[in-house]
Amino acid sequence: MVRRRSCAVSNHERNQAHPSRRGQAAAPQDEAERTDKMADARRAQLKDQTDISGARALIVEARFYDDIQDALLEGAVAELKAAGVGHDVITVPGALEIPAAIAIALDAADSSGKPYDAAIALGCVIRGDTIHFEIVSMESSRALMDLAVARRIPLGNGIVTVNTDEQAWARARASELNKGGDAARAALAMLRIKRRLTRI
Repeated sequence: MVRRRSCAVSNHERNQAHPSRRGQAAAPQDEAERTDKMADARRAQLKDQTDISGARALIVEARFYDDIQDALLEGAVAELKAAGVGHDVITVPGALEIPAAIAIALDAADSSGKPYDAAIALGCVIRGDTIHFEIVSMESSRALMDLAVARRIPLGNGIVTVNTDEQAWARARASELNKGGDAARAALAMLRIKRRLTRI
């Protein structure tokens, strides 16, 4: 497994960059109560069993919240291993860097004759005091969607966007909502569809 760490952010820098980690940007009580009441997932079991064993997936992760990212990555890797899909991991500083890193890595893999069959984006954005949260959340999502459509690449978006640390942990842990695993499952589902329809 290739793992490239491009940025190390100290706890002090992380706290300075994001006041909510010091408890200064907590959601109002009524908002916090409302956002914590999320409906349980009601996922239907996907019936497509197209063989994807031996495929290669790219994971690009943002390590702005190092501990939360460990949990997201754990969930994603477990899903890939269960499907017999190999993977490489590239690390970037934050969520806004993920789409560009995926595009760069896809081009490099194509040039080397070892293209990736799917990509997974993993990261966490926690609301702070400014509109930076909206910019990072919406622009990273838009860029990933544009990339998936333009490149016809099966892509799972596992960038969680939340109001509090507690919400982030609930979504990151594999034992709870497991959004890293969800992103991997989405990418693998799209890969099965691509292989079945295009007979790759």
